[in-house]
Amino acid sequence: MKTISEWRTLSAEQLLTRLAELRKELLKLNAGVATGVNPANPGNLKKTKKNIARVHTLLKEQEVRR
Repeated sequence: MKTISEWRTLSAEQLLTRLAELRKELLKLNAGVATGVNPANPGNLKKTKKNIARVHTLLKEQEVRR
């Protein structure tokens, strides 16, 4: 995972691409939980949700700067 300072250097397009990747990952993790499969790393679900929130925050910050 990149640090938040490294994410701040990304463009809006790159952040949107990263957001799409994180949403796909979250969908897979949620599907695994719903089917009853024990996840290999249960902390990934929480980490993915937080990363999605971070990307949203960075996109809003860039929007305000314009």
